[in-house]
Amino acid sequence: MTSWRNHDDGKAGASSRTSGPRCGPPPARLERGRHNVVPLRDRKTPCAGCTLRARCLPGGLDGKAIPQFDALVGNQCRLRRGDVLFRAGSPFLALYAIRVGSLKTSIRAEDGREQVAGCHMIGEIIGLDGIATGSHTCNAVALEDSEACAVAFDRLEELMHAVPRLQRNVRQTLAREVSRNHGLMLLLGSMRAEERVAAYLVDLAERHRQRGCSASEFVLRMTREEIGSYLGLKLETVSRVFSRLQAEGLVQAQGRDIKLLDPPRLHRLLRGDAPPAAASDHGHPAAPIPIDSRIASV
Repeated sequence: MTSWRNHDDGKAGASSRTSGPRCGPPPARLERGRHNVVPLRDRKTPCAGCTLRARCLPGGLDGKAIPQFDALVGNQCRLRRGDVLFRAGSPFLALYAIRVGSLKTSIRAEDGREQVAGCHMIGEIIGLDGIATGSHTCNAVALEDSEACAVAFDRLEELMHAVPRLQRNVRQTLAREVSRNHGLMLLLGSMRAEERVAAYLVDLAERHRQRGCSASEFVLRMTREEIGSYLGLKLETVSRVFSRLQAEGLVQAQGRDIKLLDPPRLHRLLRGDAPPAAASDHGHPAAPIPIDSRIASV
């Protein structure tokens, strides 16, 4: 599988000025904050030939159902870093399957502060937040140049009634989202700063491994500030923890390039076996919790 790793260390997640995909032919030049939407007839990779199909909603569908699902994908959204896929409050029309790149989802507090709710990679589905109310409750912003397939939800519901395997896939996607949210609640509620950062790195490593990429060397697509927002930590704390993990010989960090030098020790840190220097930040160790329960991979 192709690695999406690059060396662009510019600030991700800049604000954008457009909500929702634009329909029609792609513009001659992609403008900042806009979408480059490829109509169905111009899509280069139908679902049947997509290497991510096994990780996506049509995974496991038979030869008859695949073309039916393919007909639901009305366009592919091409986004540059900082472009908005959908905004909080915009109408919920589709689920989005990430084909290339990565996106973050975030909510904004009344005082204007951003709270990062998730970091989503290739093969993952976003937009589930809009199912309950018919409108999105968060913003989805590209962390790098990305592509996402838009799956019309009203037509997806119709096809789910006719294809039980598709119904199962959608239910599993929803269940994984619930599990991820539970893992995030546990992370924010019971872990020390070092454990939170270790859990984040271990989770990213596993998600890269599942996609056939290196689980020991990868690029952090979110800034330190965004990571802090996601983990419930201040920027200074995130920077201090990365420095400490590097001094302890657990990781090597150069900008956003990360190399896990000692994954077994990172796992032990997650079990509450923190080194003495790390345990001093919050005064007392957390009770050991199985790693699979601490943060859920999507």
